[in-house]
Amino acid sequence: MKHYEVNRMRTVAIVGHTGTGKTSFVESALFLSGTKAKKGSVESKSTTSDYLPEEHAKLTSYSTSLVPIEFKDYKINFLDTPGSEEFVNELYQALDVVKGAILVIDGTKAIDIGSERVLNELNERHIPTIIYVNKMDKPNVKFEKILESIQGTIGYQAVPFLWPVVEGEDFKGYVNLVDMNKKLHEGGSSKITELDDATLAQVEPFRTKIVESVAETSEELFDKHFAGEAISQEEIYEGLRKGVLDGDLKPIVFGSADLNIGVNACLDIIKNFMPSPNDLKPVSGIRPNSDIVIERDTRNDAPLSAYVFKTTVDPFMGTLSMIKVFSGVLKSGSEVLVPNTGKMVKIGNLFTLRGKEQIEMDTIVAGDIGAVAKIENLFTGATLTDPKDPILFKTSKIQTPTMYIGIHPKNKNDDNKLSTVLAKMKIEDPTIDIVRNPETAQLLIGGQGLTHIGYITDKMKNSYNLEVDMSDQKIVYRETIKAKGDAEGKHKKQSGGSGQFGVVRMRFEPMNPNEKDFEFTEEVHGGSVPKNYFPAVEKGLIETFQKGPLAGFPVIGVKAILYDGQYHDVDSNEISFKMAATLAFKNALPQVKPTILEPVMLLKITVKDDYLGDVMGDANKRRGRVLGMEPLEGGRQNILAEIPEVEIVKYTVDLKAMTQGSGSFTRSFARYEEVPENLIDKIIQEHKLDA
Repeated sequence: MKHYEVNRMRTVAIVGHTGTGKTSFVESALFLSGTKAKKGSVESKSTTSDYLPEEHAKLTSYSTSLVPIEFKDYKINFLDTPGSEEFVNELYQALDVVKGAILVIDGTKAIDIGSERVLNELNERHIPTIIYVNKMDKPNVKFEKILESIQGTIGYQAVPFLWPVVEGEDFKGYVNLVDMNKKLHEGGSSKITELDDATLAQVEPFRTKIVESVAETSEELFDKHFAGEAISQEEIYEGLRKGVLDGDLKPIVFGSADLNIGVNACLDIIKNFMPSPNDLKPVSGIRPNSDIVIERDTRNDAPLSAYVFKTTVDPFMGTLSMIKVFSGVLKSGSEVLVPNTGKMVKIGNLFTLRGKEQIEMDTIVAGDIGAVAKIENLFTGATLTDPKDPILFKTSKIQTPTMYIGIHPKNKNDDNKLSTVLAKMKIEDPTIDIVRNPETAQLLIGGQGLTHIGYITDKMKNSYNLEVDMSDQKIVYRETIKAKGDAEGKHKKQSGGSGQFGVVRMRFEPMNPNEKDFEFTEEVHGGSVPKNYFPAVEKGLIETFQKGPLAGFPVIGVKAILYDGQYHDVDSNEISFKMAATLAFKNALPQVKPTILEPVMLLKITVKDDYLGDVMGDANKRRGRVLGMEPLEGGRQNILAEIPEVEIVKYTVDLKAMTQGSGSFTRSFARYEEVPENLIDKIIQEHKLDA
């Protein structure tokens, strides 16, 4: 594949909800551009961008694929992203390195929940967007309702560039409202015709809207239009490009990826109106080890700056790093600085990807995307830069897990293999969290939901021949005391030789368990307990608190004061005072009122206004407290709430059900809190069964 000048490159993310036809759109673009001789399909598992076994099994995308095409002497790098919100990190990684997007919408559903979610992200990042309404060939698709739905959500920034031509119930093609011609699809081929009077009258209001949108892009064109002068086709092209780049226009294209309708028109819109890598703002970062902000223009003669936006791990080939070059030229064999770590790395063979196909490249020029393999010191979020003029880019936001599942290998001999495989998978997917909890004897993996975790376990099986069983997460409780207590602990043991003797008198007081686990002090007077035994008393309590008196959970939030005791010149030793301390706490239990603490999580829940009452009511049913709300754009709210962890083990699934898939949340540990008394016996019994 040849190198292109920066103004002849486009990098576009293909985004949208699951099932809208994103992968089919890319497949049609590959076919129509001549990049691929035979068009594949999702159903036949022959698409370029969906090539993983897990994607073939479920007929859906799980990983972002790079698919470059050459079209009319332009290079378009498509990044085909998964549609499920559980793989949103894949979307974020792609949007970090593009300057344009195509939002694919299912014409049978119009703007749905998933489309709104993606659209909000595009708007927040100010990414110029084309809206491709797919599946216009399906029965009972009503163009007017689709347009009303789109403009009702987006506003009148969304302007049809193509008007659908429907004969009876059949979708035949479209009228190009920019070039003012008609393109009909018949028997696998297309033909362009002039517009007849009836069609002209029908599309005139939409053509007028395009001209008005162009007129609003500059004072000169506005005055010209207001004076009744015709705006030339060249001025229309220039005005439309400015409107798209500024975000004032979102072109709507109606088509069918299955029938290859409207896809060529999208490619033309990308070529003519979407930003090249050096359009819009230059990329910015900081000078390493400082707060100095610096910028890079996308030019080949600028200092090198590049960003690793995605990493994949192949069991046989090792790591593969996907790189966007923002400025300068990345060359095979060159040495570059990774300012994140301060290390130099040598770049091996470079290539671009088309799905899983590797196409060799000697260099990756400014604005382009490529890949390099088997460089251990590279990772997702790493910056590559010229060591003589370094820059460091901000890393992408990474979603934290919303649920955890316990896993263990089906074959006990695979324990060591499991750790190695999980480490490789975390390199590939930084949203995965791996927690080995010795208290519950569980190995937990955290993910964005059941689909995400299912993909992880399926990939472990398919790529590494490692099968695992799954179990629900066990909650990690704690124990503490609620009252003061005073008790003596006496350990006396006499056997043939030297004996054991130690006596301690102690007070136990509750502390805030979220501030300190344990505090030991002494108020001994007169040497009733020698100082050299104080550490033994403390150590005895620390060991005792590893397993609490109620259910065996660790004890926290206790202050222990040693104030008196006895010793024997011959028989006293460290073990004697350790045992005495343990007995003192045991004897104080009737006074100190032991109880169980549960972890409480802080949740930030994002929901549409329509579901606000349901979600808040549900939080209360889960023994939660709503702390506040924050209104967002697009009729959404952030709810801040604290809910016990045991109540949200499968909250990801429940929130989707409550909000028709539109709700999302993040979670973090807030503190430990006393369990209601009516639940303590149940927790104790469950722990005994697990023990």
